[in-house]
Amino acid sequence: MSLAELRREYMGRGLSEADVDADPIRQFGVWFEEAAAAGVLEPNAMTLATATAEGRPSARMVLLKEVDASGFVFYTNYEGRKSRELAANPWAALVFFWVDLSRQVRIEGRVELVTPQESDAYFAIRPPGSQISAWASQQSAVIPGREVLERRVEELEAEYADQPVPRPPFWGGFRVVPEVIEFWQGRPSRLHDRLRYTRHDEGWAIERLSP
Repeated sequence: MSLAELRREYMGRGLSEADVDADPIRQFGVWFEEAAAAGVLEPNAMTLATATAEGRPSARMVLLKEVDASGFVFYTNYEGRKSRELAANPWAALVFFWVDLSRQVRIEGRVELVTPQESDAYFAIRPPGSQISAWASQQSAVIPGREVLERRVEELEAEYADQPVPRPPFWGGFRVVPEVIEFWQGRPSRLHDRLRYTRHDEGWAIERLSP
């Protein structure tokens, strides 16, 4: 198959300034609910892009676990690569792509740690296996083989067999505080709709971008 010939015609119904909410967080909520209702696989999956202090970028998929007026929250190991990059350069970009709806949401903003209490509350509702994995994995570190992880999991399962698993001190949440949120709706012939919200002191300004 030729990559140059591989294409899909987007048939979205359009995105009008008159139809969107003045608040991009509420608008995101509308689109997220529509993606979930449409059966999109893991609608909370998002690409997280970070960069080193020198500006060298990297990206990976993470899961959105909370969104409100203060921002978009995800959880991870604080000693992994993404966390080290965010410590050195606390800015990030997020991308949601709901292909079944021909929709994309792009978010840019500053990143901050969530409170320890927030991290504790989320960790407490994780499945036991995921709690153990958070302790077992030295995220992004080189290991000689998978058996190292499996042996560590067995040790931790025995250690916490009869007690709650506490949150590791090196594991918790980040919040991306948005300054720019763009909603992209695929349209025929690549004449897509793009509406960009930019935060100002008095609220949010909405602009239409050329596709």
